This record gives sequence, C-alpha cells and structure tokens, in this order.
Amino acid sequence: MVEEPWQLQIFKRSLKKKEKLKLLEKNLLIEPSSIILDLGCAQGILSYFLRQKGGFWISTDLDFVNLKTTQNLLKKNLAQMGPGIFPFKSKSFEMVVSLDYLEHLENDELCLEEIHRVLKKGGHLVLVTPHTGRLFFLHKLRSLLGLKLEFYGHKREGYSLKDLREKLNKAHLRIEKHETFSRFFSEFLELILNFLYIRVFPSKTAAGLRDGHIRPSTSFEFKSRKKVFKLYSYIYPFIWLFSRMDKLLFFQRGYGLMIWAKKSD
Repeated sequence: MVEEPWQLQIFKRSLKKKEKLKLLEKNLLIEPSSIILDLGCAQGILSYFLRQKGGFWISTDLDFVNLKTTQNLLKKNLAQMGPGIFPFKSKSFEMVVSLDYLEHLENDELCLEEIHRVLKKGGHLVLVTPHTGRLFFLHKLRSLLGLKLEFYGHKREGYSLKDLREKLNKAHLRIEKHETFSRFFSEFLELILNFLYIRVFPSKTAAGLRDGHIRPSTSFEFKSRKKVFKLYSYIYPFIWLFSRMDKLLFFQRGYGLMIWAKKSD
C-alpha cells in the first residue's frame, strides 16, 4: 500500500489550512483555459488542492528546498524566483494566487507592482496574509512566549485591511471582496502548537526557509518527528472540537485575512 504524501497527512490535522482551503474553494472560480501564477507554494499543500480546480498553474517559491520538497506532490510547473522582479512577461496571467507570501518579503510593494504587471487586463489577485490590529491579543501573546517573527519567516506581523487597501490601490489593484478567518480559539490552538513545535520539541533537521519553521518542511524532518505527529493525531479530535467554539465568535474578526482584488487598469 502506497503511503499518503506527508504533506497531506499534515493537512488532515491542520485547523487553519482546512479553513483557508474551504474559503478558497467556495470563492475561487477558474476557467479551464486560465493561466495562474501561484506565489509562495511552500511545501505545496494548498497548491495541490487548488490545481484540481483546473487551469494551467505555475507554482513558485523563493526557496529551492521548498520546490524540491513539493515536487512529489505537484510534479511539474515549478519555478524558483527571487523576491524582486518576476521572471515572467507582462500580462501573462489571468490570476495570481498569493497565500501567506507577502509578509515574508522586505519589499512588499514591489511584489504588488509586479503582480499588477504580470496580470492580464481585468486579471484577479487572491491574497492571504496574517491580519493585525490593536485588539489582536494573540499577536502580543506570541511575543511574550518568545516566538519571534523570524521563526515564522515574517518580515512584519501582518496587515490590517486598511494597510492592504492602501498598498493595493497604489499598485492599481482594486479590492472587490474580503473576508477573515481563524478566530480566537483556532488561532490560540495554532499558537500553542507552534510553541510546542519550536520550543518543546525542536527539530535538529530543520531547513532554514523563507516560511520559517513552525511545521515539518521536508519528508526527512516529518519522518524524524513521526512519534510526535502520532501523539498529535490522537489528540487532534479534541483540538478540533475546542476550535469549534469560534462559531460563538461570529462577530469577531479573524486572524487571517483573505482578499480578492482586480487589476484596475
């Protein structure tokens, strides 16, 4: 019996990734002829599911290790690129999907300008970033726990909707819709799991990647933490049940921000 790819084993027990994918699948409409640029595919987990919606996808990442790791899952159309000018012609793509990528870049405004450049007229951007603001208590708790931004590979904590609207407008990208996800209980659980992974069960085989080190990043690392992951699998149903209390906080903004924008010129 062929073992399921390790990335999909992680996905099955990831609160935030499941919620993110549910939102994407509900709102992402892709024509069969569409050409889509996937910015920051990391280990390919969400890219794997999004490719099943059709279209021609090119998945990129800053790190060669990530691309090599994701090859077993995505198979083809993978490209490494730097944080500056995109290696693609202008007006090449109907859509750009950028999931948890912008906050990893020093020059986020250049990235948005490049997204505008490579989008065709009327093209769309799907953007996901951490959501920040004055009342986001868990960001402060993360700092108190000693979980520095560098552990996540972040250059900044995240963005408020106002921040992103200003940056997108400057790049001639107009927000059409936005939604938040991962409310307090889900985010709190993710934070505790990150703390345990980084501080209590640190990996000796971790790769230094742009997306930090809050989960296994290679097959070798996953296998080396098999016992820890097995233990987590046993308690995951209880973790999932606890996270359902987010439904009581329907009035609260989530810690993840998803934006749908359109090229405006």
